[in-house]
Amino acid sequence: MKDLVGIAEKVAAILIERRQTVAVAESSTGGLISASLLAVPGASAYFLGSAVVYTRDARRILMDLPDEGMKGLRSASEPYAKLLASQVRQRFASDWGLSETGATGPTGNRYGDAAGHSCMAVAGPQQAVFTLETGSADRQANMQKFASTALGLLLENLSK
Repeated sequence: MKDLVGIAEKVAAILIERRQTVAVAESSTGGLISASLLAVPGASAYFLGSAVVYTRDARRILMDLPDEGMKGLRSASEPYAKLLASQVRQRFASDWGLSETGATGPTGNRYGDAAGHSCMAVAGPQQAVFTLETGSADRQANMQKFASTALGLLLENLSK
């Protein structure tokens, strides 16, 4: 968690300086991204909220994305990560939206992605999407790696 908070501190400093906000929609990281951002003192200045969108029901209820809106999309994909980032940004009226969706392990998901597969996206003044393949079935290690990579993606886009 210390490594995650280190990245979150850099994100927080930029957001606070710019008076900007972020909202998070995460899946396989289970709240680690949000917890990292909230671990930084002064988080209320930049962190508006988050959702752990781990199931279809969570997607419908928390993100207001009905099944009909998912035609042609599947979870753990770049288009879905982009949609989640955009949707969480819109729902919280934040400057930035950050999302993560993947398969932590020890096995892959029902869509054919291997354990260690994650897609993450940033929506805001900068847009970005990234797919990570760790090649590992270690669930906890993947959760950490997914969260640090997502925070790094946000930091990289804040720095542009």
